[in-house]
Formats: sequence, structure tokens, C-alpha cells
Amino acid sequence: MMAADALSVEAVASVVQRLAVMLGAGVAPANAWRYLSDVGESDTAVEEVARTVTAGASIPAAIMSAASSTEAAQAGSAWRAVAASWFVAHESGAPLASSLRETADTLRQLGQLHRDVDAALAGPRATARFVGVMPVLGLLFGTLLGFDTIGVLFGTPLGIGCLFAGAVLTVAAARWTSRLVARARPSESSPGLTAQLVAIGLSGGGSLARARELATEALRLHELGESDDPRRIDRVLALSRAAGVPAAELLQSEARQIGREATSRAQSRAAALGTTLMIPLGVCVLPAFMLLGVAPMMISIFSSTVVGLS
Repeated sequence: MMAADALSVEAVASVVQRLAVMLGAGVAPANAWRYLSDVGESDTAVEEVARTVTAGASIPAAIMSAASSTEAAQAGSAWRAVAASWFVAHESGAPLASSLRETADTLRQLGQLHRDVDAALAGPRATARFVGVMPVLGLLFGTLLGFDTIGVLFGTPLGIGCLFAGAVLTVAAARWTSRLVARARPSESSPGLTAQLVAIGLSGGGSLARARELATEALRLHELGESDDPRRIDRVLALSRAAGVPAAELLQSEARQIGREATSRAQSRAAALGTTLMIPLGVCVLPAFMLLGVAPMMISIFSSTVVGLS
């Protein structure tokens, strides 16, 4: 899942980079999309955008429409980020080619984030899968040793009780581990995007108030939400005023830093998952193993002893 997310986001970044190069060379935006579609660009969103733009729609609206029909969630989010960047650049008069280059860099960083987290989660996910089958292995182990564990579980009241309790604990463990793995994945869809959008707005020569207004409007129109802490942006802008340096460059640097911090947080959560998975192991899986594997053997031995004595 995560590897697919990384590939889809990086594919969007590749398309955006090509668009930036063509626009920087003087190709009209609508023609750039058409050229990408004509050469057989593999992303179906490109074909949809080219077709919608040819029909007369605005490019941000066309990208948003394509994002809504994209099956991969992360790819859809990436396309919405592209639409937001395009919208702010168009409305503010910022250079579109350089704005798209920054967006492509951000998306590549996001794709790398997914790759890093996928690598960090590989071990814990394998552990979770193994832990999930332990109760079943216990049941098969008892059967291979010659005990009538299946007959006990399905044919005696005490065995049926063990079967029910073990099944409940096994399902609970599977859901618990799934939630733990899901929580270890990156929660931010576009870290650093707000800072980047404000930087694009300022690159167009507009006022700070106008740049922030455009960034807020772009996030709302393209269903992205506030991706960054506004206080961080305020601190960067205060530094810009105090030092007399361009705010746009500082904001771009801050956007990259926010992305690196998101990567670090996700990697830390993934590293901690190996320890966290021990909780459902002790609370659910081991008791289920005892109920489905050990308890039927003990009941079978006890029943055989009682029958033999009688």
C-alpha cells in the first residue's frame, strides 16, 4: 500500500516537473497539457485534464476534477496540491514554471517520505502477520501431536467456549494491530504546502495579506485543509521583516523543513511500532494461543484419562 502511494505521488511529481520545463521554455499551459497527453503520458489524470481544458475549463478546475476521479488517495491529494499551487500562481501573477518546480520538489519529498516509512514498517508488518496466525498454528500443532483438539473445540461445551473466546481475541488482535500500523503511517497529506502557497503568492509581487488570503482560499477550494501551523508562518514572516530579507525564499525553506520534520515523525512512529505491537501480543494473541492450542490438548488429555480410569 505504502509503496504504491510513493509511486503514485512520484508519478505526479514527474508530470509536474515536465510541465514546469515546458512552461519555462515558453509553451502555453493548455498546449503543455495537450503535448503530455499526445505522447501517451501514463497518468490518466493528464488525459482528463487535457480533455477538460480543451473543452474550455480553467486548468485548476480541470486538475481538481481529475483528482476527484483518481483511485489512489495519495495521488488524488497530490493532484489537489498541484491545482492549489497553479491557482495561487495564476491569481497572484507568480511565475508558473518556478512555482511548479517547487511543487514537484515537494511531491518528490512526500513520495520519499512514503518510501522511508514503508521500509521502516516492513519488519513490524511482518511481525503483525506472524502474530495473527499464532493461534491457528497452536491448533494445528495440537492436532499434529495426535490430540483431538478439533473434536474438543467443536464437540464439547468447554471446547466451544474456548473456541469462541479464542476467536474473539484473535479478531481483536488483528484489528488492534491494523490500527497500530495505520497510526504509524504519515498523517499529513501535504506537509509544508501552506508555507509554499504563501511563498508563491508573495512571488507574484502582491502584499502579504493577499498572499495569505490566496493560500487560504486555495486550500479551501481544493479540499486540502490547513497543512501547517500558522504560527510557524508568522514567525518566518516576522524574521523576514526584522532582517529585511525576501519572505518568499524563507517560506520555501520553511516548507522544506516542515516536510523533513514530517518524515522524521513518521519514521519515529514506525520504529516504535515494533515495541507497541507487543501489547496486543500479550493481551490478545497469547491468551488466544492458549485457548485454541493448549487448552484443547489439556481437555483432551483429561478426558482420555477420565475415560481410561472409568
